[in-house]
Amino acid sequence: MTTRESMPYDVVIVGAGPAGLSAAIRLKQLAAEKDAEISVCVLEKGSEVGAHILSGAVIDPKSLDELLPNWREDGCPLAEVPVTENHHWILTKTKKSEMPHFVTPSFMHNKGTYTGSLGNLCRWLAGKAEELGVEIFPGFAAAEILFNDDGSVKGVATGDMGVARDGTHKGDYTPGLELHAKYTFFSEGCRGHLTKELIRTFALDKDSDPQVYGLGIKELWDIDPELHVPGRVIHTQGWPLSETDGSNGGGWIYHQANGQVSIGFVTWLNYTNPHLSPFHEMQRWKTHPEIAALLKGAKRVSYGARAISDGGLQSIPKLVMPGAALIGDSAGFLNVPRIKGTHTAMKSGMMAAEAAVEAIVSQRGHDELAAYPEAFEKSWVKKELSVVRNVAPLVKKFGDLLGSGLAGITMWAEHLGIKMPFTMHHHPDNESLWRKDLVKPIVYPKPDGVLTFDRLSSVFVSNTNHEEDQPVHLTLKDASVPIEYNLPMYDEPAQRYCPAGVYEVVGEDTADPKFVINAQNCVHCKTCDIKDPTQNINWVVPEGGGGPNYPNM
Repeated sequence: MTTRESMPYDVVIVGAGPAGLSAAIRLKQLAAEKDAEISVCVLEKGSEVGAHILSGAVIDPKSLDELLPNWREDGCPLAEVPVTENHHWILTKTKKSEMPHFVTPSFMHNKGTYTGSLGNLCRWLAGKAEELGVEIFPGFAAAEILFNDDGSVKGVATGDMGVARDGTHKGDYTPGLELHAKYTFFSEGCRGHLTKELIRTFALDKDSDPQVYGLGIKELWDIDPELHVPGRVIHTQGWPLSETDGSNGGGWIYHQANGQVSIGFVTWLNYTNPHLSPFHEMQRWKTHPEIAALLKGAKRVSYGARAISDGGLQSIPKLVMPGAALIGDSAGFLNVPRIKGTHTAMKSGMMAAEAAVEAIVSQRGHDELAAYPEAFEKSWVKKELSVVRNVAPLVKKFGDLLGSGLAGITMWAEHLGIKMPFTMHHHPDNESLWRKDLVKPIVYPKPDGVLTFDRLSSVFVSNTNHEEDQPVHLTLKDASVPIEYNLPMYDEPAQRYCPAGVYEVVGEDTADPKFVINAQNCVHCKTCDIKDPTQNINWVVPEGGGGPNYPNM
């Protein structure tokens, strides 16, 4: 058995996203205030900080103002483009109508927010963390949870490097490294594979709803300078998902720095038609006359996809267990109607850090940081998520038109202090598909290579790369399920819900069809782990540094 080296820290943080980096910064700030030595390490599976970060993004600076009050004057890239206009379009196939501002509460108006690259914000935050003494290790994927003899979390181990596809060790084999901590923060983002294990091991979700998700697909475009309006923010709902039964979601168009627009489309993963393809819905959305006109003569420069946690307040699991805490989108703090989660994720990391510093200074370790969920219960994060807790369930239950109207009424009531006497609940996304014979197939137009594209050319501009001779990180619990169950029942929906062309059925019209996994295409969106009807696909981390390399996303 290979012996792994170990390194001790006070706090180990898995994931250099906004929550993890905010936690690291806050830990060091408080340590300095208390004249205490607190060692902090951040592991990041991407090749660099920001490589795997993808968001629209319009960001509420509330937590950033609290964490680093001088960020606007301190070179933070987010300060470049404040939001100047806010629009909400309701689309039909050829037309749009605009929802007036007065219809929605003030918190939906994006006043005081900024639009830009979340990846670049994380790169800047990483620099601030390192200035304070935080150790950040990009290219190291946390692959295993370590436990103490009493069952508390001891830390994590990084994945071995140099393992061949057949499991043998190559010439450059290097065993993983163990990182031991008094407290380990899991900030893996949406549907983290270690977070899944913790939730199962400690039954963290026994008093919460299942988490539910959307798949966000994003493209970055250089557009005609005459059409570029820095700070203009547009959200859309309706077409094309309005043509598909049981489907909800919407699009965004954000005019950002350097003559670029961030455009994207979110499909909620509770859809029922197994023939639906979120990728192709996004491509079809771009053909709307209003959007196509904006992109005329423009050039697509980047592509990416990521699942987002849509469950809101009722799907947040227990946040702590002995020796560990869940922060950021690992727990699911997204405010769905605002389409914002960066500020709430950052605040969750800060609250966990404050609880950990108090414990470490008191000579504690490996216990439950009860002060963190207690702080959450009293926080503006809890209040903000409570106001909108019924929005997504109402739209899912009653559809875009009636559901949005009812959601608007509840938001206004809660905003005005009239608390609704009910909380609606969620059902797992993998349970929503209908049999293929009960729904109509969807025929998507072929891509033109100018406005619309195929998946493989899209993956190319995501800069996705994996070491090909390594164990496949998309694992099947039962290799027979895709062909023997999913194919006859649902026409194997993995062929369509994956936005990167990872899954194929080869020889479908023959007597011996094969299920093929092109793992090298994976952009780490986690949709397969979420939407597979029998939960047969388990996403685990590939070798550190693999996956997309997003610039400005």
